[in-house]
Amino acid sequence: MKGSKRPIELVSFDDRSEVETCVRTYEKLMGSDKVDLVLAPWGSNANFAVAPLANRFGYPFLAPTALSKKLIEMKLPYFFLMLQQPAPMTGALVDMLKANGAKTLAVIYVDDLFGLENYSALKVALQGSGLSLVEEKSYPGGIKDLSPVLRSIKDKNPDAFVGFTYPPDTILASKQAKEVGFNPRFFYASVGTAFQLYKNVMTPAGAEGVLGMGSWNAKTSPGAKAYFDAHTKKFGGKEPDRWASGHCWAALEILTAAVAKHGLDRKAIRDYVANTEHSTIVGKIKFSGSENISTPGTVAQWQKGEFEVVWPKNVATAPLIANKPAWV
Repeated sequence: MKGSKRPIELVSFDDRSEVETCVRTYEKLMGSDKVDLVLAPWGSNANFAVAPLANRFGYPFLAPTALSKKLIEMKLPYFFLMLQQPAPMTGALVDMLKANGAKTLAVIYVDDLFGLENYSALKVALQGSGLSLVEEKSYPGGIKDLSPVLRSIKDKNPDAFVGFTYPPDTILASKQAKEVGFNPRFFYASVGTAFQLYKNVMTPAGAEGVLGMGSWNAKTSPGAKAYFDAHTKKFGGKEPDRWASGHCWAALEILTAAVAKHGLDRKAIRDYVANTEHSTIVGKIKFSGSENISTPGTVAQWQKGEFEVVWPKNVATAPLIANKPAWV
C-alpha cells in the first residue's frame, strides 16, 4: 500500500527474441499471475505486439527501446514511448546535413517495422530540403553481405550515407564500407552505433566521425554521469549505450516517482505518468498521448572514444565533425 515499504521481487523471462514467446509471457504475467508492475521488452517489434495487451490489462508501460509512429497512432493510454520517434530523429539528421552543405545521400534500411518507419520518415524530412537521394535499398534481416550495395553506392559518390540497421548490420556496413573504400563526408548508421561494442569492434580511431542515433552521454547531466559511472563499475567496465540505456533509466526514475506517490494503484500511476513533466537523467520528459514531446530529435557522433551529441546545437555535448576522417 502507499507509504509502506517492502522488498521488490524482480521476475524475468527469456523471450528468445521471439515475438510469440514475448506475447505469451506478458499475457501470463499480467493476465493470470497478476504481477504488480511490468517493464517493457526490447525492440520495436516486441513492443508493437505487447502494447495492446498492457493497455487491455491496465498496466502502465514505459517503453525505452521502441520507435514506431504506428504505436502513437494506436492511441493506447497506458503506453508511453521514451525515445524520440522517427520523424524528429530523421528531421534532426536532415537538418544537420543541410546546415553542413550536404547535397546528396544514399540510404539502406532493414525490411521490418524499424527500417520501414525510419525510411518513410526520412523521405518526408527530405521534402523541400534541397537534398536528393541517389540510392535507396532495403535488405532482409540477418543479412551477411552488404558489400554489393555499398559498392553501388560508392560509385554514386554521395555526400552522406544513412543506414537504418540493427547492431550486427551496423557493424557489417561499417566494416564493409571500410573494405570497399567507401568513406563519405557523413556516415550515419543505427542502431548499434551508440554501443561500446561498436567502438570496440571498429576501434576508437576506426569509429571516429561515425554518426548515429544517440541522445545522451555522461556530460548530459550530473545524474547521467552518476548513472554512467555506476553502470560501468557494476558491469566490470561495460559502458551503457548512449541512447536507449539512458531512456531506460529515465523510465525507471519516472516509475519510481509514480509508485512513491501513488503506491501500486496502476490507474493512478498511469495518470501521473501521462500528466506530469518528469525530471530525468536525460532531461525533462512530458508525454502527449504516448509520445515523448520534450526530448528533441538528436544526432550523435564518435569523437575520441565518446559518442557525443552533436545536433541540435542547443543540446550538443561537442561540436560536429563535418567531414568524417578516413577509415583506419
